[in-house]
Amino acid sequence: MVLKKNILLIHTGGTISMSEDTTGAVKPGRNNPLTQGTEHLSSIANLIIEEPFHLPSPHITPKEMMRLKFILEEYGRKGDIDGAVITHGTDTLEETAYFLDLTCQADFPIVVTGAMRSSNEIGSDGLYNLISSIRVASSPEATRQGVLVVLNDEIHTAVNVTKTHTSNISTFQSPQYGPLGIVTKRGVLFHHTPTKHESYDVQDINKNVYLIKAHAGMDSTLLNAILDLKVDGIVIEALGQGNLPPAALDGLNQFIANNIPVVIVSRSYAGIAQDVYGYKGGGKHLKEMGVIFSNGLNGQKARLKLLVALANTDKMEEIAEMFSF
Repeated sequence: MVLKKNILLIHTGGTISMSEDTTGAVKPGRNNPLTQGTEHLSSIANLIIEEPFHLPSPHITPKEMMRLKFILEEYGRKGDIDGAVITHGTDTLEETAYFLDLTCQADFPIVVTGAMRSSNEIGSDGLYNLISSIRVASSPEATRQGVLVVLNDEIHTAVNVTKTHTSNISTFQSPQYGPLGIVTKRGVLFHHTPTKHESYDVQDINKNVYLIKAHAGMDSTLLNAILDLKVDGIVIEALGQGNLPPAALDGLNQFIANNIPVVIVSRSYAGIAQDVYGYKGGGKHLKEMGVIFSNGLNGQKARLKLLVALANTDKMEEIAEMFSF
């Protein structure tokens, strides 16, 4: 007889916990339909339910992410659970998953899931994704894989996964490397494993980091405006492999002169920003100026990583080293 695993189930809100009303609006109700249906999951695992907040994912901030981290670590210290599943809205799901991947000091499997269709819509995917996620969190192979994201029968790493479509149920993809595995009717199958994982012990996030996107004709106007605010760092989704229009360089120099870290990622859907081009504003020129290149993260994740980095150090060379990982 196979013993059921003890799984911590944390509900945070999002489409997976919402319903569509008679006007077609999808919104939270008085009760979370997932908590009402928990008894249907009892055959899969012994569930311990937490609902620290009930928020649409655009309302989620690093404050809520830290709260989830502390809940997970507290259960980790108790040592009485085998894994955890977090239900979350999809708009910022990848950010919460990546933040926990960077900071959560727990050694059991952690899975984040959501839904693209609310609980009472035809073809609702919430309960199915939740069942799949509990199965993954109960799998011994999910241990030491980092935080995982499970939707639509696929298992992704928090580092690589991103939302690629506004409404399609197969929206979550890993453009660089593909999923780690799949969930089938017969079991959970991992077909490859990450070769490295980074973790930082963070107790507070209190820095101010902005994310902006480069465009043709970009100048220093926005950069100068941001510099006038209380800013601790900036992430720029640059062009191509990591290039900027030359008119933006004056503003960029002001950040570097003030010892404010500037992290470059690519605005492209896939690929890695690199210091390749040697013309004015090209990646090689930017690297020589002191700009930090991120190793494959998208803009929203690079912003979270810079927040975590600044919570640990203000030394530019140490921050650059973190982004080379």
